[in-house]
Amino acid sequence: MVLLLGDLATKEEKALITKDLGLDKPLPVQYGVFLVDALRGDLGKSIRGARRPVVQMIGERIPASFQLAAVAALLSIIIGIPIGVVSAVRRGSFLDTGGRILAMLGQSMPAFWVGIVLMYVFAVQLHWLPTSGYGHPNQIILPAVALSGVSLAGIVRLTRSSMLDVLSGEYVKLARIKGLSETKVIWKHAFSNSLIPVLTFLGTLLTGLMAGVVVIETIFAWPGLGRLAWEAVSTRDYPTIQGVVLFMTLLFVTANLVVDILYAYVDPRIRYQ
Repeated sequence: MVLLLGDLATKEEKALITKDLGLDKPLPVQYGVFLVDALRGDLGKSIRGARRPVVQMIGERIPASFQLAAVAALLSIIIGIPIGVVSAVRRGSFLDTGGRILAMLGQSMPAFWVGIVLMYVFAVQLHWLPTSGYGHPNQIILPAVALSGVSLAGIVRLTRSSMLDVLSGEYVKLARIKGLSETKVIWKHAFSNSLIPVLTFLGTLLTGLMAGVVVIETIFAWPGLGRLAWEAVSTRDYPTIQGVVLFMTLLFVTANLVVDILYAYVDPRIRYQ
């Protein structure tokens, strides 16, 4: 209430805003009203500025966050899966060691530190890429690379461990005995049967990246949901914070549901009644 009216508000103004927001009703009633409004897509209005609807603010920021998360996820998949497969097939070799070192570095280096280093090297020193901005393809490269580090490391480790389990299976040995080419054995028989744990990770990868972009979007001034959440926290804009958290939760639940459905198509042993 103080955030809306300020410290110099009169008792009449406070009473009026209390009634307008429904704060004079019992807490169970307030919660019930909130649930009904949320189901109808009404998450309230922002405390800041012109008191815009929270749903409208979130809708404006979704494309930017989705674009950044999609590019980061694509980088992680394109680079991580081949490295994980090669690392498992060439176990103990130099390539395996390099893949494991890459995975270790990806999970140990904080994304904000990677982002600052990338910005210093490629923007400040080399002048190859911009430090911030939105709208041009070259402005997404640095934040996408910085954001993809942890997810890339996870894909490499999961793919490698899953492939190692599958490569020791009897059906893989049988495929080799039949005289199938090594490429066909690895990619058709082994890789397709090692996708279950990788698919579980990929199913929540995009939503996980969207939920973890707060620091990256702040560093690179990327106008997405992460920056909106940071701005809301900085200004104590509780309705906006609440709306962003609810939206991210809905994304996670939906992603997990889709992954469960896809299991039946990836693994024929799974059947849903």
